[in-house]
Parts: sequence; C-alpha cells; structure tokens
Amino acid sequence: MLIATDVWVAALIRRAELAGASAVVARKGDARAGAVLVKAYDTLNRTARLYAETIGLDGDRLWIQPHPDAPEFELDAYAARQADFDPDIWLVEIEDRLGRHFLVEDVDGDKPQA
Repeated sequence: MLIATDVWVAALIRRAELAGASAVVARKGDARAGAVLVKAYDTLNRTARLYAETIGLDGDRLWIQPHPDAPEFELDAYAARQADFDPDIWLVEIEDRLGRHFLVEDVDGDKPQA
C-alpha cells in the first residue's frame, strides 16, 4: 500500500530542509492519490532536473527523468502540460547547492541518494 501523497510530500520537504536545502510545494494536487513531479534546482550551477513519479510492476514508487538535460523552461512547460492533463498532480521544487533531489526511491534505475 502506498502512503498518502500529502504525507509523502511533507516527508520529502522535511528531508530536504534537514539537509540545508529549500523545498516548497509549487502545485498542490490530490492529498491522497495525486502523482508527484519533483524539480531539483542546482543553485551553484544554475541547472535544473525534473523527476516524474511512476509505479513499477511490483507496486513500488519509481522516478524517471522525462526530459534529461533540458533547459529549465522546458521542464516548467512539461510540468504545466502534465497539470493540464492531470489536475491532481503535485509539483515540489527543491533548491540545493548540490542539486540533490532527496528522493529515497529508485531514480532512473540508479540507487537513491544518501
């Protein structure tokens, strides 16, 4: 069973803040079952990455980058299109000097960040 989205988002924001990053909910979706997008902004290099939530065959939450190595305005446009398509979607924006996303689940097949 998956945890409610609002609880999961609160935990992500808390994890980021405890590590010295800034994190905000830029768009609030359905509290119980809304999908999540996470935009990680690297304040040192002024780059951004977007992570989209998906559910694996085993029911676990996984993360993919729908637009790797894209300019930030393209990531924002993607997020806006997703919100038009799915009004229940959440957008969490994280600003960090190291560009960390603070996701603990698998990301694009890589191991989670520590």
